[in-house]
Amino acid sequence: MAVAALASCSGGGSGEGTKEPEGLTAAEACGGFAKDAASTAALKAVLGGDRFEDNYSKPDKALDRLRDDAAAPWADSYRPQPVTYCGLLPAEGGPKNLKIEVGAVGKGPYLGPKLAPKVTSYTSGLEAFTSSSLGSVYFSCRLKAPAHEIVVETTIWGPAGVPDTDLAQRTRLITLANAAARQVSAELGCEDDGLATGVPSPTANPTS
Repeated sequence: MAVAALASCSGGGSGEGTKEPEGLTAAEACGGFAKDAASTAALKAVLGGDRFEDNYSKPDKALDRLRDDAAAPWADSYRPQPVTYCGLLPAEGGPKNLKIEVGAVGKGPYLGPKLAPKVTSYTSGLEAFTSSSLGSVYFSCRLKAPAHEIVVETTIWGPAGVPDTDLAQRTRLITLANAAARQVSAELGCEDDGLATGVPSPTANPTS
């Protein structure tokens, strides 16, 4: 009887039945920027799993840099170094990875004529566009005085090797970049950022 009871408590001796899944959920990763349904689905599809490992995320440093840039005068030609706001890997391993950087930039427009035919543009912030591997969302942010208005660029790098014709991947990346931009804006206390809620709407289809 004692042996049977011991086996029952230990799950047959393997212990696997009570093992907690490794890694972070979408609601836990990078401060939970991807906790809404659309962003969670996009993150899982991009990294190919539902658990994630942090990869050198520095959200506090990224936000402090933006606050410093908003408080200090700088010329339009000055471009502060962006900081990795969120870096993620699939918990089960593999070559896929995701990186989101934020940084203050000068005045736009940001989408040049050579790049425009290769990306899809979206309605969010000042400008938003992405290919199947790289995208950006730009939004204006005014902090409390004496800080001045800045433009924040949120750049996302998705896994390499995704075909440029994969328009679904573009939607996933812009959804995640926009979600991160919204979280950054909220953390900073930006006003009237113009960022879309949920999945941004496309405004132009790629011609390449």
